Amino acid sequence: MRDGTPLTGDFGQRLRRLRARAGLSQESLAHTAGVSVRALADMERGRTRGPQRRTVQVLAEALGLDDDEAAALEKSAALGRPRPRAATGPIAPGTLALPRDIQDFTARGPALARLLELARDTGPDRPAVAVVAGQPGLGKTAFAVHAAHRLAPHFPDGQFALDLHGMDPEPTAPRDALARLLGAMGIADAAIPAGTEDRAGLWRSLVGDRRVLLLLDNAVDESQVGPLLPGTGGSLTVVTSRHSLAGLESVHRSDLTLLRREEAVELLTRIIGPDRVRAEAQAARDLADLCGHLPLAVRIAGQRLLSRPHERLSKLVARLAAEGRRLDGLQAGSLRVRAAFALSYRQLPPDSRTFLRRASLAAGADFSPETGALLAGLSYGEAVACAEELTDAGLLQSDATAERYRFHDLLKLYAAEQVAAEDGPEISDEALDRTARWMLRRATAAALHFDVEHDGSTLGERDGDPDPDGAPTGREGARAWLEAERAQWLAALRRAHGTGRHRQVVDTAQAMHWFSDLNQHWEEWVEVFQRSADSARLLGSSRDEAVHLNYLAWAYNMCLYDPHTALSTADAALVAARDCGDGLQEGWALGYGAGALHRQGRMEEAHARLREAAGCLASQDSPQARLGELTILNSLGTLLRQAGRAAEALEAHRRSERICRAGIPGRTDELIALYHAVARQQIGNDLAALERWSEAEPPLRQALAAFESAHMPAWAGPARLDLGHVLSALAHPEARATLRTARDDLTELRNPRQAEATAALTALDEAGAAM
Repeated sequence: MRDGTPLTGDFGQRLRRLRARAGLSQESLAHTAGVSVRALADMERGRTRGPQRRTVQVLAEALGLDDDEAAALEKSAALGRPRPRAATGPIAPGTLALPRDIQDFTARGPALARLLELARDTGPDRPAVAVVAGQPGLGKTAFAVHAAHRLAPHFPDGQFALDLHGMDPEPTAPRDALARLLGAMGIADAAIPAGTEDRAGLWRSLVGDRRVLLLLDNAVDESQVGPLLPGTGGSLTVVTSRHSLAGLESVHRSDLTLLRREEAVELLTRIIGPDRVRAEAQAARDLADLCGHLPLAVRIAGQRLLSRPHERLSKLVARLAAEGRRLDGLQAGSLRVRAAFALSYRQLPPDSRTFLRRASLAAGADFSPETGALLAGLSYGEAVACAEELTDAGLLQSDATAERYRFHDLLKLYAAEQVAAEDGPEISDEALDRTARWMLRRATAAALHFDVEHDGSTLGERDGDPDPDGAPTGREGARAWLEAERAQWLAALRRAHGTGRHRQVVDTAQAMHWFSDLNQHWEEWVEVFQRSADSARLLGSSRDEAVHLNYLAWAYNMCLYDPHTALSTADAALVAARDCGDGLQEGWALGYGAGALHRQGRMEEAHARLREAAGCLASQDSPQARLGELTILNSLGTLLRQAGRAAEALEAHRRSERICRAGIPGRTDELIALYHAVARQQIGNDLAALERWSEAEPPLRQALAAFESAHMPAWAGPARLDLGHVLSALAHPEARATLRTARDDLTELRNPRQAEATAALTALDEAGAAM
């Protein structure tokens, strides 16, 4: 003893006497030793009778004990420490045994292989943690359980599975989870420490020298999981969660994805048997697609069919094909896709719930935070925070490169149900109108970057960007936004047209005119200009109607390759132009009609209209008329060449080139360079028709380079094909590669000339084989 302090008594009494002798309060001793006041109080009251060795050491240091006193304090603590029923060797099976494995488990081979490799790499100082995360319905638990059974031989000291109830209103507290783990290790209830920290310490000491497999299913967050993770030893912990648990450090991640179509069909086959799937192979594939390749949905569909052995797969396919009934059809007993989504949805904060359900109103396959903010009535920053939270919760998927998000198809249906249930039509319509107005203002401002007649610096308040600070910068930024948000601004245009905002429809389509020329392969231009022409008519403006009918005739000619409808549309534009006395639109209408006639093979009629169009435009002095004249001359030359009059065609295209070289007042060098490139392309084709192959190559290369530099794939593809023909005639070594690229580009663009490219490649191969 020292200073009369007895060395007998249990640990709590001894600790309290030593603290009193040192003249320290519980708070001061706890602070000096680095333990919590609650933990210290539990020790002194006997609730924690056997703290861990490290805890005793820091208390002894804080109390200033000598070696003998420290040893005595440690001895009294050791006497109170519980012993597991099996101190060595494998742990006897307890109440936390692994759940039954699923016999029809399908796919996930690579993810399983990575876990097996991880199990082999664990060592005494390398306890491993694997997090299995992803959206609801991906089969995280099924995968983890299947993996645990496969991994079990690597962990002879025991396997434990614990459901943390992360989706319940009150998830399992770490303290309670540790009590269950300690009980499974053989610790009597009375011997389990009271505090979470001490329970975690005891748990770690018990598994520190063992190879144990721990499955923590359905975790809610990092704070729930952290105290349960072993600190040393060769253990492996597999954690499943709908959340990413990004705060857990030094962990292996298995982010499960959707099944591939063939994997989904395989799962269905394992559930209902191969005979039924073989009998309706296409229906099985369709069913997998309608389930969105989501494992839970496929399993539910399979279980439903299994319980109805005489029901055809095609019957269920027909029911699920109706979106409004799809979630109703995806339930079998207690298994329900809707219920799986609802668990996550109910846990979200109000703003995130609003963001998720309103985002289902967005058009297209994905959406930006801007769209989500507008629909939800949130600020941009709030929307980004919600989107990130929903991504972390597995309810949205984020794009790998852009700040855009997407739903799983079934989850989008669920979110749409919540819009109907919680918002109703009035609030939904208000959100859609707000979004449409904003989108069309942004789309108009972005498209005007490409309008040769518009100075971007003079945008007025009416047609300016709704958020100048966040507006896309320059042409490239504007192009990127217009391409990424194509589905959104097109949906906004539809809504504006449907709700009678016709002036906004006309203004937006007018702004899109020059931008559309850069993207001729977009079939949507027919819808854009059909709606703007209708709106112009409803506004009672003959001139606007003539303008937009001309745009529509162009779209039918160049985007849908429908010359018959193009001709009737151009004729309607011609009537409207003559009614209002607009010579410029009259010239364009004649030119578009000629193009349609040309495509129908009505060459003489086309030639006559082109001559009339050229004369109409040549008589006008405006810069717009000069640009129109350039287009007409190029078309006229093309027609002459195809009629076997290549020399006359060359002269028409040389005339077009001379206009380009002279310049057009008020038009940028960049724009004139594109017109010049078109002329050079046609000059190259004229020279090729005259079999002046060597002379044809340079202008075609120049044209192709110009179109590629301007990012105009719809123009570059045909120019590359024209160059490929010339290189083939010259037996140039680049011919085959040029034609192959042209074929691929034209196929992607859905351009009818893809067949011409394929034929040219075949002819080149045949010529090579004959040599």
